[in-house]
Amino acid sequence: MKRVEFSPKQRQVLDWWRQDGMDAVICDGAVRSGKTFALSVSFFLWAMARFQRQRFGLCAASINGVRRNLLAQARPVLEGLGFRWEEKISRNEVLLRGGGRENLFYLYGGGDEGSCASIQGVTLAGILLDEAALMPRSFVEQACARCSVQGGKVWFSCNPAGPEHWFYREWICKAEEKRALYLRFAMEDNPGLSPKVRERYGRMFQGTFYRRYVLGEWTAAEGLVYDFFDRDAMEPAPEGEFTRWRISCDYGTRNPASFGLWGEMDGIWYRVKEFYYDARERGRQKTDGEYAEDLKNLAGGRCIEIVIVDPSAASFIEALRREGWRVRRADNRISEGIRRTAQALKSGKIVICRGCQAAAREFGLYRWEEDGQDRVRKEHDHAMDDIRYFVMALDSDGGSAALAVERRVF
Repeated sequence: MKRVEFSPKQRQVLDWWRQDGMDAVICDGAVRSGKTFALSVSFFLWAMARFQRQRFGLCAASINGVRRNLLAQARPVLEGLGFRWEEKISRNEVLLRGGGRENLFYLYGGGDEGSCASIQGVTLAGILLDEAALMPRSFVEQACARCSVQGGKVWFSCNPAGPEHWFYREWICKAEEKRALYLRFAMEDNPGLSPKVRERYGRMFQGTFYRRYVLGEWTAAEGLVYDFFDRDAMEPAPEGEFTRWRISCDYGTRNPASFGLWGEMDGIWYRVKEFYYDARERGRQKTDGEYAEDLKNLAGGRCIEIVIVDPSAASFIEALRREGWRVRRADNRISEGIRRTAQALKSGKIVICRGCQAAAREFGLYRWEEDGQDRVRKEHDHAMDDIRYFVMALDSDGGSAALAVERRVF
């Protein structure tokens, strides 16, 4: 096994459960700071050292998040230590054996209010909640309530949000009361992150996102959401052959509808063209069939591998499917989507091209509410929403279209 180095802060995570008097650990702070890796390894080691034939929970905002952020990082270390790993993918379970013991680990996705039903009724000896600030309070509280075996402990990791976030107020501010060890991580606490990489991550964020994801602060969002966007720096779409095409849609009847046409070239996705229709301004609402025709015109005969649509637009989604489009319901997590969109824009993963004037206008108007609740104003947000849907779909499949079927429009 390749030698694994741990920073002093990570070693605290590895050893905290050996101390008496603590029921939980909370690790928050900067992105890429090594907190999730240390937490996942420590969780498995604790479970195998203290329990036999018990059940445990591993939670993230999605099942894929559990596999990507927790299992993939911990498995090589555990197998290098001699543990035998058996994953039952269809049942979302991992059976771990070693040292004459075996324990079962259930995988849970806690991305929405309905997720708490998936964990009700089970009895657990311990639970790890990664990305806890992205989960609804109902799921987190239900998960903690399941941890009722003698000696059980709760493990949290998250990146900061706003200071009014329920997790910050109920767990971090009350850590001592809840007998929880609170550890705040910086990028320097990850020994695998070079100064050059840390500098690159620092350039990827600005304003509120910089303070949260680089400095690790629970700070209120204020002002423009994408305060770094410079509409004067927008350039025309590049010349040359685009290899893939997608369309993202925010659907509206009385509210504006916004569609974006995206092309990929050399690993970068360009918003090359858009459609925007404001029924109130035009004085007439359009039907689903008319919007489907507008989308066809936007595609312009290109091979569109997938159309990502506002998940609440059930009738429009059905109309598109009847027309033969391959449709995906968008991931509508707003705060997480904004964070990922900001990162994609800053890193150059997506580019908004000159001519996309509706998007450019909204970038200059899209603002946070001034109530400290991490909410955006419900205005000037339609192109912003369709762009966010696009980015979340890219992140969910790595930009791959393996599940998509191309449809050529004639």
